[in-house]
Amino acid sequence: MKTMRWFLLLLLLGLPLLAWGNPVSPGVPGIPVLSVHNAGAGVQNWTLSLQVLALMTALTLLPALLLMMTSFTRIIIVLGFLRQALGTQSTPPNQVLLGLSLFLTLFVMSPVFNRAYQDGVKPYMDGQVTAMQAVPAAAAPFKRFMLDQTRDADLQLFTRLAGLKPYASRADVPFRVAMPAFVTSELKTAFQMGFLLFIPFLIIDLVVASVLMSMGMMMVSPVTISLPFKLMLFVLVNGWTLLLGTLAGSFYT
Repeated sequence: MKTMRWFLLLLLLGLPLLAWGNPVSPGVPGIPVLSVHNAGAGVQNWTLSLQVLALMTALTLLPALLLMMTSFTRIIIVLGFLRQALGTQSTPPNQVLLGLSLFLTLFVMSPVFNRAYQDGVKPYMDGQVTAMQAVPAAAAPFKRFMLDQTRDADLQLFTRLAGLKPYASRADVPFRVAMPAFVTSELKTAFQMGFLLFIPFLIIDLVVASVLMSMGMMMVSPVTISLPFKLMLFVLVNGWTLLLGTLAGSFYT
């Protein structure tokens, strides 16, 4: 529960506490929201700040951005490859894979969440720093996590695409370069792990297809015969524990 609370606090860190409704002030742009009729003071108009409106609009993109900054991308892709390698169609269902990926992401990212909470969220809640100081402090552990998983070739690629010069150290890499480089590296790593997952199940498919061909049973689908053997192999080697443990141990935190 604490980890989930910190995760939500990071989402809301950039929103001012009292910025939702403000009386109209001269020179301050805003969108009229409602009018209040007071008996003695007349009509008072309340507006929504354009800055807060932009932040609320960007809030719809924050979940996707945060998922791209964590281990979720690699985990969900590898689990999707596993389902295809087993040939079980929609089993496990998408909801199960998503839930498992989210919980495993929370376990993997808990050290990063703790550092972000201690360095940025907690000082801001205690009134020790301002929001402008807390946001970079809370984002620094995520940037460090992403750079630890990112390959140098991907980092150099997006540095060139951004039109920037090579950096003296990884600490100088801006967030806008670190995030796409991290996602690209995660995709490559996930595809490599998916390839290794396919090998044993592909061997079973080839063996079953060869046996059926040699027996003259060409009308029988090899997938129908190989599926029980693939499931049995996966269960006998304790596949879920092995796969999830390997995924969790593949990240540098």
